[in-house]
Amino acid sequence: MNLPNSITMSRIVMIPLLLWILTPHFPWHAYGAQEITASVLFVLASITDGLDGYLARSRHQITTMGMLLDPLADKIMVTSALVALVVYSPQVVKVWMVVVIIGREFLISGLRSIASSEGFTIEASDLGKLKTVIQIICVVSAILAHQWYQWQFGFLIVPVKWIAVAAIYFTLLVSTISAIDYFVGFWKKIDHASKDSRKKSFVLTRRKKASVPTGTQ
Repeated sequence: MNLPNSITMSRIVMIPLLLWILTPHFPWHAYGAQEITASVLFVLASITDGLDGYLARSRHQITTMGMLLDPLADKIMVTSALVALVVYSPQVVKVWMVVVIIGREFLISGLRSIASSEGFTIEASDLGKLKTVIQIICVVSAILAHQWYQWQFGFLIVPVKWIAVAAIYFTLLVSTISAIDYFVGFWKKIDHASKDSRKKSFVLTRRKKASVPTGTQ
C-alpha cells in the first residue's frame, strides 16, 4: 500500500475514534477536553482528505483503490460526524438537516455512477469544494457549541453557537445549490451523449444499407 492510500486508511480509522470521543464513555470531560479533542481530530482527518490526493498526484501514485477509498472515507467521515451530532449537539444539528445533506451525497453518488457507465465524468465544481470547507466549519463549531455558547477574549466575543447555526444552514444552502449545479451539468452531458449515440446509430444504419448491392436477383 502506497503512502497516499495509507493516509486515506488513517482517515477511515479516525472515524470510530471520533464517534467514541463524542460519547459519554470518553474519560475526560472537564474544561471542554472532550469537545477540543473531537474538534482537533476532525480537523486532522479533514487535512488528510486533501493531503492524500495531493501526494497521489505529485508522486504519480493514483490507484484504483485510492480512487475508491478517498471519496468513500470523506463521505463516511462527514456523515458519521453529522449523525453523531444529532445526539451530541441537538440544539444545532437537527435530524431533517442531516437527512438533506446525506440525501444530497446519495444523489451525487448515483449520478456519478450513471455518468461512469456512460463513459464520461463530471468534474467537481467550486461549489462542491466550498461545501466541503463549510462542512468542516459546521462540524467543528457544532462540537464546540456543546460546551460553549460564546468565547470572550477581552472586548472580542466569538459567538460559537451562532457560528455553528449559521454554518449548518449555509451548508444546507450550498449543498442544495451544488446538487442542482451538478445535476444540470450531468443532464447536459447525458443528453449530448444520447444524441451522439443516436447519430452514430443512424450513420451506421445508412452505411449498412448503402453497402447492399443493387440489381441482383
